[in-house]
Amino acid sequence: MKKILTIFTLFIFSICTANAYQVISSKELGKNDARNQNIVVKCTTDTGKVSNQTCSLRRYAKCTGQGTGRKCSGWQPWRDLRSPSNEYSDWKAAASACCRAKGLR
Repeated sequence: MKKILTIFTLFIFSICTANAYQVISSKELGKNDARNQNIVVKCTTDTGKVSNQTCSLRRYAKCTGQGTGRKCSGWQPWRDLRSPSNEYSDWKAAASACCRAKGLR
């Protein structure tokens, strides 16, 4: 019985802490001196329904040179355009933080 209760508790915990969002668009822009990637996601409610609230995420790379001699500085961290001072290692972490800030997931 104790083992079943533990498994049930872990199952409920994983449902309550799960993040869910729907990717609306994903674009990579830029050719010469800079490139950026943009992702827009829709958050979901606690009941799992898709909300009409969105989060816009972006990262960029500064590039120099032309053609095969072109070098880019590497991608900068992802940023939530609502609060660009916060940096995230991947877009999923940025989407999760943005949705949580809006009371969604």
